[in-house]
Amino acid sequence: MQSGTDAPSVSDGFVRTVSPLLGGPIGRHAAEGRSWWNPGRVALLVALLVYLLGFLQKLPCRVAGVDQFKWMCYTDIPLLYVGRGLAQGNTPYLDTGNYPVLEYPVLTGYFLEFERLITVALGAPTGIGLSEASQNAAALTFFYVNAVLLAALLLITVWAQVRTVPHRPWDAMMLAASPCVAATALINWDLLPVALTALGCMFWARRQPAAAGILLGLGMAAKLYPALLLGPLLLLCLRSRRMTAFASLLGAFVITWGVTNLPVLLLAPREWMSFWTFNSDRSGDLGSIWYVLSLAGHQVPQLNLVNALILIGGCLAIGLLIMFAPRRPRFGPVAFLVVAVFLMTNKVYSPQYVLWLLPLLILARPKWREWLIFSAGELIYFGAIWWHLGGQLTPGDSGPDKLYWFSVLVRLATQGWVAAIVVRDILRPEHDIVRAPGIDDPTGGVLDRTEDAAWLLRLRARVTV
Repeated sequence: MQSGTDAPSVSDGFVRTVSPLLGGPIGRHAAEGRSWWNPGRVALLVALLVYLLGFLQKLPCRVAGVDQFKWMCYTDIPLLYVGRGLAQGNTPYLDTGNYPVLEYPVLTGYFLEFERLITVALGAPTGIGLSEASQNAAALTFFYVNAVLLAALLLITVWAQVRTVPHRPWDAMMLAASPCVAATALINWDLLPVALTALGCMFWARRQPAAAGILLGLGMAAKLYPALLLGPLLLLCLRSRRMTAFASLLGAFVITWGVTNLPVLLLAPREWMSFWTFNSDRSGDLGSIWYVLSLAGHQVPQLNLVNALILIGGCLAIGLLIMFAPRRPRFGPVAFLVVAVFLMTNKVYSPQYVLWLLPLLILARPKWREWLIFSAGELIYFGAIWWHLGGQLTPGDSGPDKLYWFSVLVRLATQGWVAAIVVRDILRPEHDIVRAPGIDDPTGGVLDRTEDAAWLLRLRARVTV
């Protein structure tokens, strides 16, 4: 272990309390780096074991007829293999048939096509007119292919997490050991943009803005949320007079996203638009406060407008926080806040969206207490959504299952509580545990140890007069 590396068994109250159960605090030889089992390797091993537990939890759903909601083992992966034409041998977006267009950004579609080719190469039946048994067998092979590739993406995410904050490698254990990862990693393909975003944050921290832009651009080509990080980075660079680095990031981001999307945009423009129209047209859906309000009989009119106004208001508040906080905020906390605001106000919250927030939470507030509170809210919601869909929470009188409503509010409350703690850390930097003596912003890259721009100092002086 490098000199100055944080040891949670010493610095974190929760870990210090439970460490005697696991052999006690870190010892002198480990602290001097003599063990082959460094923090990165331990985190990767733990991540793999936790992921395997999640894989085992999903196995009951491989049998046709199993109640996927009751056993909480639902996954989109085999269902969409059949339901989006992949089992017929069709390429997403470019081929059409009697099925809906794949409702994901194009890089996710490319990823699915790559996995489809592997599935066929492994001998899975493919083509039009497959029997139900053949479709099920092919979908199961596809699921196993996904299990391997998504495991690799999780390990990449953990690896990047270890290296993003060099003096706190053990923080990656909050990702590696997370029960939320076990529960949700195999529901969908969200680990693809999560891994790309983690790599983008790592390259930004290593003062390589162009590489960070490429990775974040690829991330947005797989899912929308990585684009949200551009706003905080713009304001942080404005505050620190590092606009050249931001221009490099933005240029690489736009070019990468454009090149990735261009083939589908040119060859199948209507299918390319399907992701955008699908999300624009949907009403308040599962997991959102809007869905709970609709179940309670309070449908929100003009939801897209209301949702957009609230999101814009939240982002403006974060922008003011970035520009007028007494000390320039670290990148990790403001990245977490903007994605948290987006998800808390979004029209849908699928259980696997926790994977978007978890790495950013660790960059923002790497305390096990906050990790426990956040995880509890997500796991309560994870259990409730499946039993809501399966009818297990429906009361005997067939009334509304208010336990599900409560689970959504609990999840929103735990996310909001962690966000409030992060805001407190920004306003009172002495509470920010990442900023140990002599450390400014290890995730900030070119922002680290910079001074505020003179124009901002003058503006703040006028505002405070």
